[in-house]
Amino acid sequence: MIILVALVSSCELPDNIDPKYPTDISPESVFTTALVALDSLIGDINVNDNISRLLVQYQSEVTYVQESRYNFQDRQIPDTYWGVLYRDVLKNLKESKDKLEATDIPSEVEIGKKKNKLAIISICEVYTYQVLIDAFGNVPYSEALMGAENSRPKYDDAFTVYMDLVANLSSAIADLNSNYDGFGSADVLYNGDVDLWRKFGASLKLRIGMRLIDVPSSNSAAIINEAISSGVFSDQSESAILRYIGVTPLVNSYYNEFVTLARKDFCPTNTIIDMMNSLNDPRRDIWFTKYNDEYVGLQYGKAGASSYSRYSHFADLIRIDPKYPVIMCDFVEVEFLLAEAAERNIYGVPADAAGHYNNAILESMKYWGVADDAAAAYLSQPSVAYSTAGGTYQQKIGNQKWLGLFDRGVESWAEWRRLDFPILNPPEGMDYADIPMRMPYPYNENKMNLENYTSAAAAIGGDQASTKLFWDRN
Repeated sequence: MIILVALVSSCELPDNIDPKYPTDISPESVFTTALVALDSLIGDINVNDNISRLLVQYQSEVTYVQESRYNFQDRQIPDTYWGVLYRDVLKNLKESKDKLEATDIPSEVEIGKKKNKLAIISICEVYTYQVLIDAFGNVPYSEALMGAENSRPKYDDAFTVYMDLVANLSSAIADLNSNYDGFGSADVLYNGDVDLWRKFGASLKLRIGMRLIDVPSSNSAAIINEAISSGVFSDQSESAILRYIGVTPLVNSYYNEFVTLARKDFCPTNTIIDMMNSLNDPRRDIWFTKYNDEYVGLQYGKAGASSYSRYSHFADLIRIDPKYPVIMCDFVEVEFLLAEAAERNIYGVPADAAGHYNNAILESMKYWGVADDAAAAYLSQPSVAYSTAGGTYQQKIGNQKWLGLFDRGVESWAEWRRLDFPILNPPEGMDYADIPMRMPYPYNENKMNLENYTSAAAAIGGDQASTKLFWDRN
């Protein structure tokens, strides 16, 4: 009996804590977890998690071809995508915010740091909700992340959420103060550089403003001008790019799939290689290998398996470099957005569409290591030069932006839907109209949240992959 009492008492000692499983985690640690989860999903090529590179036809599957043919259901892809963004990103961002807001900090310096941290969290929340909306349409927002208090949240109107994201982003940009620190070393994106977070926020606001350009009630011109006035990226060195340390598990998804798991599931598509061949694009040498001394893309969306060895592959820089980075938003994207804004005569944007278009292409070339003379030669071709390239501005910018956003499936898929270029290839035996305009809602929602799911599906025009989102007006 004495022994039992002693054992029970020892279990109640205040220092009986396993240091490997802490019960109190700092807001900085939770923020890092959320940011890494977000970056990792954006960069993920695993077909269970993120098939955006397939949807926008940078990749096609070699052996197991279902996802290249738009089978979302077998692997429950929307459920995973949605789950990571809500559970691993937004929930952790909320926890970090709650911990910061609960902290009583009397020092002016500490108050400034806290305000910066909350603003940075807000930028990450805006980024995440935009990714969710651009994939699904209406999503839980005002009642999201309430846990047991409300496990069946309503879906909010996507346009209404977008406008609230703009307001939150404006507040976050205004709140950032470079006189104080941010998250410091816990910030794996900018290592605590508050000025760069402000530029990221402004560039994200520009992206949102251009996404809304065909929605008259959004007053997108004002959003675009506010973003530019706040200071968008002006150099690629300012871009939001996560660089992995290269030690498992902190490695790029390509490395994990091709090296760690020794899989050979993807080849570059005929869609991208045929376009680059026709334009003599010097980035081919950097992105892809040759087959029989030629660049040969795998036909997108074949109905059956193919031979991996008979096509070009992704180059070692991409496929086997564990440090290969993930781009969340960059200067190249900003320059393409400014080119379109100028072409569309957005008030306050300098009317130099060709200049921004040229800068975007040249900056992309520079980022990938193309020599200056080769980049200039590419840009001087009549099929590339802004004044002579064929088609509308949507086609000119859309084609080159798709190349400039290479391997950025999430953003490229959104911009392809908005601009309608380049012309993609429907999978074998399918029609162009079969190419998805959105991701179906998670397949467990009609079981776990039926009433709200049903209302949301009706509100957007049906829970089909063919349903266009509210900003896709063309």
